[in-house]
Amino acid sequence: MSAEVINGKELSYALKQEMKEDVKLLKDKGLTPHLTVIIVGDNPASKSYVRGKQKASDEVGISSDLIELPASTSEEKLLQTIEELNNDPSVHGILVQLPLPDHIREENVIVSIDPSKDVDGFHPVNIGRMMTGEDTFLPCTPYGIITMLKSKNIEIAGKHAVVLGRSNIVGKPVGQLLLNENATVTYCHSRTTDLKSFTKQADILIVALGRTEMIDETYIKEGAVIVDVGINRLDDGSLTGDVNFDRAKETASYITPVPRGVGPMTITMLLKNTIKAARGLSGK
Repeated sequence: MSAEVINGKELSYALKQEMKEDVKLLKDKGLTPHLTVIIVGDNPASKSYVRGKQKASDEVGISSDLIELPASTSEEKLLQTIEELNNDPSVHGILVQLPLPDHIREENVIVSIDPSKDVDGFHPVNIGRMMTGEDTFLPCTPYGIITMLKSKNIEIAGKHAVVLGRSNIVGKPVGQLLLNENATVTYCHSRTTDLKSFTKQADILIVALGRTEMIDETYIKEGAVIVDVGINRLDDGSLTGDVNFDRAKETASYITPVPRGVGPMTITMLLKNTIKAARGLSGK
């Protein structure tokens, strides 16, 4: 039997309708959530992501603006810009689009954002709160993954979750969120030997390797839940994930597609964090 598809695009749409109502209620109280995005340089993928974030913000009624800085911008100038936004009460969420030019240290930029406006959920304070299970801004992609699992009432507690990938943006935080939901979590990565011996134990398999269609049915336990975080562009211009969807879906119980899977959820959780930030900063 073929796996049930967890359609992130449909779930994202439903969540955005709820958020539209939330924003309307806040506007009735005189508060419009506002997101400021900073982009440094001319990375085409980054520009595309930023356009998507602005479009989604408009859809739910969040106001947003974009600060575009040239690639030659100094780290000092970027940090100064962030400090101005930290001190601007009309700005509730600050997002600096990654990657940054090589001469700017990402960690310095992330730590300079006020944690109460860190809607990406990357500030060490928010990461620490996530680790200890406190209420905080969760990193958007991992937050989206947990939301997708819960939307299908997939049992997480007591299950063995295997995470392929250990990035600070997806792999590490999604493992922590699964642990917070009482899963037993194993991390695998490029140095893991005998990868299949781990993946075939997984009740829930999160794949964030950045390797085109690497994971097929030979890596998967019968009835496992597969979440594909990969986005890879093929020669014909189409997008595919790190999982061979057509082969994996015959073994899995649930699976996320690429596109229309995790991607739309990432932006949706950013909006959710922005609304949360507006409420937290205003007390409304």
